[in-house]
Amino acid sequence: MSVKKLIVDGKRIDGRGPNDLRPIKIETGVLNEADGSAYVQWGGNKIIVGIFGPRECIPKHEANPYKTIVKCRYIMAPFASKDEHGRSGPNRRSIEISKVIREVFENLVVSELYPMTQINIFIEVLQAEGGTRATAITAAAVALADAGIPMKDMVCGIAVGKIDGEIVLDLGKEEDNFGESDVPMAISHRNKEILLLQMDGLLTKEEFSATIDKALDASERIHELQANAIIKRYEKLEIEGLNLL
Repeated sequence: MSVKKLIVDGKRIDGRGPNDLRPIKIETGVLNEADGSAYVQWGGNKIIVGIFGPRECIPKHEANPYKTIVKCRYIMAPFASKDEHGRSGPNRRSIEISKVIREVFENLVVSELYPMTQINIFIEVLQAEGGTRATAITAAAVALADAGIPMKDMVCGIAVGKIDGEIVLDLGKEEDNFGESDVPMAISHRNKEILLLQMDGLLTKEEFSATIDKALDASERIHELQANAIIKRYEKLEIEGLNLL
């Protein structure tokens, strides 16, 4: 049971309804030295992703003659939130999130095209307000597309949870902290495959089914924002190319 009332008069503490996403802004090509990059502002989350590769695998003994190696580093800046204030470098949580994000993209990148190489996904959380792994997955997918790395499908992240007995979409920090359940997911666009599913708390079978339905609906809205960001990026590159002629 929540220790704090999170739904009052049918509205959540930030004024949203149960199916509302926080405001999402996606930009690509934000890092000049990266092969691909993206910046996502999702509610109070601010996350930047840089992609490097395919490039020589280091250390060389990790190289695979049949495919590229996907590596991921998710890390939160010491100033990202009150909880993380003063911390520097990886911790148990960042190592776990790095692992699950890497596994998502190992299933999506067409890795056999680049044997004996590695692709690095660097994720920096500049500001955190709940749902950072979902935001990071959404940003990393756009950054990989910006790098021109072939993927079998596009993917986005979304978290659904239970607060005050109601299933709601896109939990904020207080809802995550004081709610009854939190279910972060990664969902592919075309095939609707669930590439990541973690759960904190308990749900009935009916509640879990409702959670999946809400996540699938939200993934369509998030994918549209991802696609628009990528289209805008290539329209800009086309204009810049024409100006150079």
